[in-house]
Amino acid sequence: MRTAPTANPGASLGSPAIDRLSLNQITAERASLKDAVEACARHSVPYIAVWRHKLAETGLDRAVRMVRDAGLSVSSVCRGGMFPASTRAEREARIEDNRRAVDEAAALGAEVLVLVCGAAPDKDIAAARRMVADGIAALAPYAGDRGVRLGVEPMHPAFAAERSCITTLREARCLAERFDSATVGLVADVYHIWWDPDLDDEIAHAAGRIVGFHVSDWLVPMQAVLMNRGMMGDGVIEVRRIREAVERAGYVGPIEVEIFNEAVWSMPLDVLLPLVKERYRACV
Repeated sequence: MRTAPTANPGASLGSPAIDRLSLNQITAERASLKDAVEACARHSVPYIAVWRHKLAETGLDRAVRMVRDAGLSVSSVCRGGMFPASTRAEREARIEDNRRAVDEAAALGAEVLVLVCGAAPDKDIAAARRMVADGIAALAPYAGDRGVRLGVEPMHPAFAAERSCITTLREARCLAERFDSATVGLVADVYHIWWDPDLDDEIAHAAGRIVGFHVSDWLVPMQAVLMNRGMMGDGVIEVRRIREAVERAGYVGPIEVEIFNEAVWSMPLDVLLPLVKERYRACV
C-alpha cells in the first residue's frame, strides 16, 4: 500500500470543505480515544466517529468531557446492530445492547448510530433479514425519543456470512423506508457500494435517507477483504464521483475516513492526520 501522497494536486478543485472531515476512530485503531481526540484537535479535524470498544476502554463520562474540551463533534457512534441470533433471549439481549449504544450516542451528541446489521446464525439468510427488520422496529422508537438516527450500513456481499445480511444500497433503502426517515436512514460507505451497477440510481432513490458517508479505497490486488481498505487515491474507487452523487441526493454532513489496514494503523497520528487531510482534499 502506498502511504505517500500520489494524487494529482489539481484534483483538489471541487473537494468538500474541510469542516466536514471526520476521523473514523477505526482508522487510528492502535491509538486510544484520548490520543485520537487530541490529534484531531491538534490537526484541526473537526469531527471524530467513536467506536464502542474504545468508548468502553475510556468510560462514557470521561469520553464526553474529552470530546467537549477538545472542541470536537462526534459524527457517529459505531456500532449497533448485530440483530440476528439463534435464540429469542439472545436477540432480546442484542436489542438491549443497542439501546445502550443509542444512549452512548446521545450522550456524545452524535446524531447517528451506525448499524452493522449482522449475519445469519445458521444458513437461513432470509430469516436473518427478518430478524434485522424486527430488531430495528424494536429499537427505532427508543432512538427517536433520544434524538438519534439509526444508519443502516449495507456491506459488500463478501461480508454477508459474517457481518451483515444487508449487502446492497437497495436492500438498505427498502429496509429504511419501512420507518420514519427522521429515525432510520442509511450509511453509504464507498468500500461497500462502489461495485454496484445500479449505484447512481440507488443513491438518487435514497434522497433524504442518507445519514452518513464513509470514504476509503479498494486496494488491488486484494488480500483479506476486511483489511483491504486503503487511503483514498491508492485504489480503484471513484470516491469523488460517489461523493458528488451522495450530495445530489441531499447529504451534506460529515465525511468519515474509515480505513481498516495494518499499514495505516501503524502510522503515528501526526503522520496519519496530515495524510488523511491531504487525500481528503485531493481525492474526495
